[in-house]
Amino acid sequence: MVDELKSLHTYGGQAVIEGVMIIGKKAASLAVRAPNNSILTRSIEFPRIAKSKFRTLPFFRGPIVLLISLVLGFKALNISSRISISESDGSEENIRFIDNLLLWFSMVFAVLFGLGVFFLGPLFGARLLDSFIESKLVINIIEGCIRLILLVLYIWLIGRTSDIKRLFAYHGAEHMTIHAYENNESLEVNNIVKFPKAHPRCGTAFLVTVAIVAVVVFSLLGYPSLLIATVSRIIFIPFIASISYELIRFSGLSGNTMIAKIMAAPGIFFQRLTTRNPDHSQIEVAIVAMEHALEADK
Repeated sequence: MVDELKSLHTYGGQAVIEGVMIIGKKAASLAVRAPNNSILTRSIEFPRIAKSKFRTLPFFRGPIVLLISLVLGFKALNISSRISISESDGSEENIRFIDNLLLWFSMVFAVLFGLGVFFLGPLFGARLLDSFIESKLVINIIEGCIRLILLVLYIWLIGRTSDIKRLFAYHGAEHMTIHAYENNESLEVNNIVKFPKAHPRCGTAFLVTVAIVAVVVFSLLGYPSLLIATVSRIIFIPFIASISYELIRFSGLSGNTMIAKIMAAPGIFFQRLTTRNPDHSQIEVAIVAMEHALEADK
């Protein structure tokens, strides 16, 4: 059964507050360390868009998977925060309407913040050099460099807080556990600690790939007016996300081939910022999340 599941689905996940979420075939499995030291598990249903027939089609599935991950991620963070501070048991039925409203508001704000800072900000910054640099291609490349620098700086700054450091340790535990599963190792702490805390299908790798693909795409668009360039930075995001997702998927499924290693290298490198070595208790939580997802998918 395990081998059959592997052929049908590639598992991914996300670190949350004192826990790990693993995305299964039809739902996400969440495991969180409660204040009493117990590990609580919850299942989070996929949003309706997950049932779309486009979800499995190349170049259509990228934006859909990204949207699903955003919705599941914010829900998991909401539930894990409740469990970690003992406000409730984290059950979805205990999440009130106002909480769901705030959840969607937070998600929309995060998307708009990311769009403004990481897509439009670099564009406006690079265009300030228009009078000093003759080559428009160079300005497009500078825009991409600004975008990547802002991304790295943002991750580095938030990673200096103690809470985020702990979150990044759970991130490492999630990756190591998925590595163990994909290498047919039993899900035990002593086996999992042997694996690296970076993974080629990580969200960090996706963000870095988006930044690199954006340089190529926007360079091919030439040097339109600022208004058209602004609109293009918005409407081409799904297209860039689609290409980036396919590249990440290809590198993750190509094993140890040279081309896969080259494609995964930037994402693996930058995961030094978003992952930390977990302790055994954090790996235990990741194991529970993975086992819960596998059991649900049976």
